[in-house]
Amino acid sequence: MSELRIEKIDVFQVDLPYSGGVYVLSGGREYRSFDATIVRITTQNGIEGWGESTPFGSNYIASHALGVRSGIAEIAPALLGKDPRRVDRINDVMDGALLGHEHAKTALDVACWDVFGKSVGLPVCDLLGGRTDVRMPVISSIYMGDPDDMRRRVAEHRAMGYIGHSVKVGGEPAVDAERIAASLADKRPGEYFIVDANGGLTVETALRMLRLLPPGLDFVLEAPCATWRECVSLRRRTDVPIIFDELATNDASIAQLISDDAAEGIGLKISKNGGLTHGRRHRDICVAAGLTVSVQETTGSDIAFAAIAHLGQTVPERYLRCILESRDMVSLKTADGAFDVIEGRVVAPNTPGLGIVPRLDVLGEPVASYS
Repeated sequence: MSELRIEKIDVFQVDLPYSGGVYVLSGGREYRSFDATIVRITTQNGIEGWGESTPFGSNYIASHALGVRSGIAEIAPALLGKDPRRVDRINDVMDGALLGHEHAKTALDVACWDVFGKSVGLPVCDLLGGRTDVRMPVISSIYMGDPDDMRRRVAEHRAMGYIGHSVKVGGEPAVDAERIAASLADKRPGEYFIVDANGGLTVETALRMLRLLPPGLDFVLEAPCATWRECVSLRRRTDVPIIFDELATNDASIAQLISDDAAEGIGLKISKNGGLTHGRRHRDICVAAGLTVSVQETTGSDIAFAAIAHLGQTVPERYLRCILESRDMVSLKTADGAFDVIEGRVVAPNTPGLGIVPRLDVLGEPVASYS
């Protein structure tokens, strides 16, 4: 393998307005725009790799946009001169430079995979283990609101071809039950529904909500409670499948999830879990344990979606539930690529690397560079 080394790292900052105006989560959390950090890694022979990390606000999990760029400032100098194709060793270097802060490492890790693919002429999904033949279903993200309005927004996404929907709850139990019933009122065969509380329920309010629902509704309950103990307690008291998200962030937590028999699956958000290198490992652990996987992101633009699509393309069909169409959440396009959604499904392109061409006029000038 010929020599390849990181010569320069550029960091870009882009504001991504939420396409729906105001995004509402449990606990009164509201988001109108997302602060994206986009990274370009350039090697000594001119290969460019791109990655993105866009936290879902500073009160979603322990991450924030300023922290992404501050973390990169700590890590980037240590990566100069390293071979970006040795992705596990790249992660060793990042861990040695900064403990934790996985959201800061994600854009760098993804950019290294992009370089790797371009250097050998292969799409990232083939480097991550090989593409499946799955036309991956994309899932919408339906923010918490009036039940009838949520039903309308589900219908709008259904009309656009979506066959999966992530419905947000986390308020008063009776209203949450109405939100779920309304969102699933027009459910069609083959559609998949996630009811996502983003940790906003207690065991009590979750049980009250579930007991108020009409019988026979087909959905999974994602991230119902804020703590591990509460989620496990709820799991023991209901036959509704439980999905972990905010609490499944690293190798140890996923191993603990399996040991505790705490859930039926995970929402694998790439930036929350530290990038594609960690994502590959978490995919394998989950598949080995028989857990289902939804490949997602906190949020993000076209570059983040490319990473989602490539990792999702490697999950066996039996275990893949959906991938998040993060591009639908933001109104700014940062890159172009062959990621067309057809009849609610998408496949990763065959072009080398991530298969995206960033729009440099949208990204503007770097806010930081390391060389």
